Amino acid sequence: MAAAAGAPRALAALGAALLLAAGGRAGKYSREANEGLAAAGAKQREAAEFRVVRLNQVWEKAQRLHLSAVKLAELHSDLKIQEKDELSWKKMKAEGLDEDGEKEAKLRRNLNVIMTKYGMNGKKDSHLVDTNYIKDGTESDALDDPRLEKLWSKAKTSGKFSDEELDKLWREFKHHKEKIHEYNILLETVSRTEDIHKNVINPSEENLVKEEVLHSKHRELKDKLRSINQGFERLRKVSHEGYDTNSEFEEPRVIDLWDMAKSANFTEKELESFREELKHFEAKIEKHHHYQKQLEISHQKLKHVEETGDKDHLNRNKEKYAMLEEKTKELGYKVKKHLQDLSSRISQGLQHNEL
Repeated sequence: MAAAAGAPRALAALGAALLLAAGGRAGKYSREANEGLAAAGAKQREAAEFRVVRLNQVWEKAQRLHLSAVKLAELHSDLKIQEKDELSWKKMKAEGLDEDGEKEAKLRRNLNVIMTKYGMNGKKDSHLVDTNYIKDGTESDALDDPRLEKLWSKAKTSGKFSDEELDKLWREFKHHKEKIHEYNILLETVSRTEDIHKNVINPSEENLVKEEVLHSKHRELKDKLRSINQGFERLRKVSHEGYDTNSEFEEPRVIDLWDMAKSANFTEKELESFREELKHFEAKIEKHHHYQKQLEISHQKLKHVEETGDKDHLNRNKEKYAMLEEKTKELGYKVKKHLQDLSSRISQGLQHNEL
């Protein structure tokens, strides 16, 4: 009887123990699952290149397109500038600024320029000329402008340029093509904005603000067109006469900035200071070019070693490539940021001339 009476108690105790054990395991598994999810989330955040989701999407798409190593590094620098501007805008928006949406619209335009520049806007003919000028054949890129094609053809056959000077001149032609392309993108964007503005039936204070925004866009277009015209005149002169041995600058972007600075409302002292800053900027660009070249060479070596299957050699080349890639990205960002700052200062000087 005692044994029979103790049986239910034993079963109850066994059941309680099983439940306790199951509960303990469930708690353990749940904790492990949560920890796993947290680790995965942290890893995902760590893996993300950018803090803005859509910029990560652009970056991932670019990698799927198999752009060259140098182009990927250039894109990374462009996206870093875009990320900085977008995070700055988010802070402005949180503080109730940018009420007319002008800063947001500019960010959209800038991203559109980037997408177009690297052939990611869905248009087959959207690629700008390759920013990686390290090629044996300069004929692979079309200039898409009869005037530029004619000038380039004359320069090549003139006998006034060494091979090194022809490479330098070709970079100037490509840079000029990029400027025209970016101008056309901005022009198309402004035209769309104007069409929307014209279709507004009842003018209001908000529309007056947008009209001022359009005026600002037209000033931007005017600055870009001035730069294009000055650039073409320079190309025409150099193509016919050859390079001036006493020329102050060699890098196309620096030459552009210097030509525009001389037209801006700067005092002699300010202009001299700007000249010195441009010399430092050109040195920074040359250093960036050096790392671009090394990165491209390293990329070619890496592809070759991957085919041989030598793991030790492959790992060493991967480490070198990763170092060069990071340095190229870092320098690219610094160059583009410096260029942005210099261009802004010149633009302010040019606008002051018009007041």
